[in-house]
Amino acid sequence: MLKRISNLFKAFANMFVSSAERANPKMMLEQEKENLRTQIAQYNQGLASHAGMCERLMSQVKRLEAQEKEERAKAAANLRAGNREMAGQFALQLQTTSAQLTENRTQLEQAEKTYRELVKARDVSISAAKKKIEDLKYAIGDMEIKKATAEMMEMAGGMINTIGGSGDTLNRLEEMVGEEREKAAGRARVARDSLNTTDFQMKENEQKALADQALADFAAAEGLALDPALPQDSGQQSARHMGPQGQSISG
Repeated sequence: MLKRISNLFKAFANMFVSSAERANPKMMLEQEKENLRTQIAQYNQGLASHAGMCERLMSQVKRLEAQEKEERAKAAANLRAGNREMAGQFALQLQTTSAQLTENRTQLEQAEKTYRELVKARDVSISAAKKKIEDLKYAIGDMEIKKATAEMMEMAGGMINTIGGSGDTLNRLEEMVGEEREKAAGRARVARDSLNTTDFQMKENEQKALADQALADFAAAEGLALDPALPQDSGQQSARHMGPQGQSISG
């Protein structure tokens, strides 16, 4: 029973994690980039340890080469001097040193080869990971564009269905607006027809008579001759061209 409950909780946890991952692909990509940086740092630490071993082997090879050279010289010197016993001891040491030198050279060669292979493997892995990250970045961007496009298309489809479903409402609104416009036009017509145009004409004649009387008073006060037979506009023009005493202003 406990195992079944544990499996159930694991299943719920996996569903939650999967849902969160699908909802946040960019966050997942950033986390993977961080994991890649951590892995590269750890790999470089191991690579540095291997490079340190190569350096130690190189130091041992150089030391054994110097020791081999020295023992060979001593063995030859003692042999030339007739000291066979001492020459034999140096020759025996020389054999051991030469064997160690050969083994260290072999180890150094293998270590250097392994180091180069490790560096190459690291560079290839990093290049592949970077390419995959760039591909995923493009894929995520393209996915977001396609997702947004799909949402817009779905929204547009919903709007079309909504507009199509609200045709009756729009028709009623159009009919109401038309009725109100017709009512307003009818009211304007009734108001226009109810106006007393005779009152307007009488008011206009009264205004003209007052204007003529004011002009006559002005001409009399200024000593200007005003021909009553001329229309009002002609009289105004004559008044403008005549000065006092009935003389022309220009004269």
